[in-house]
Amino acid sequence: MLATVEHLFNCGLDITYGYTQSDEISLLFAQQENTFNRKVRKLNSVLAGEASAKFSLLLGAIGCFDCRISQLPNIEEVVNYFRWRSQDAHRNALNAHCYWCLRLDGKSATEATSMMKGLSVADKNELLFEYGINFNHLPNWQKRGVGLYWEEYKKQGFNPISGETIPTLRRRIRQDLDLPMKDKYSKFIAKFLNNPGDF
Repeated sequence: MLATVEHLFNCGLDITYGYTQSDEISLLFAQQENTFNRKVRKLNSVLAGEASAKFSLLLGAIGCFDCRISQLPNIEEVVNYFRWRSQDAHRNALNAHCYWCLRLDGKSATEATSMMKGLSVADKNELLFEYGINFNHLPNWQKRGVGLYWEEYKKQGFNPISGETIPTLRRRIRQDLDLPMKDKYSKFIAKFLNNPGDF
């Protein structure tokens, strides 16, 4: 999934932030991004095709993505969107860990699903504890998802005209496996939204 998100960063669109959790990818376009004149149908088809192709090649089997473009009216709603996806990651992680503990303990898919029905968050944490798992001690990327974004770094370059070695700035994609939570995550997302207006 991380390699697929990186591929989307490099397929000709100006993407400032990517987020992945479970089987989902969310992308934040730069405000000035205007590829295909921002035609939603075209962006949907290209992004779904690019993600499906890259993921399938990496997996060695067929993987298929669909795509939706959410045109959000302001910075607050963009931040809320990514907060929502982060909260969903936490819920998905807790449910998946419970489900697979039960499955690996010999329960069928139907039995595991039935046993989890109606359990509170505390009940699910207790279920995991019975299997020797403290959910709070799992790696943050499993509970919160992973953020990807461009970062600048210094590299030594060579000026062929002057013959000098000079420091240059390059950019690369950073995979952030330790995203902040709640209000700190809101502030983190807001830094990718420098320009007010519609997205």
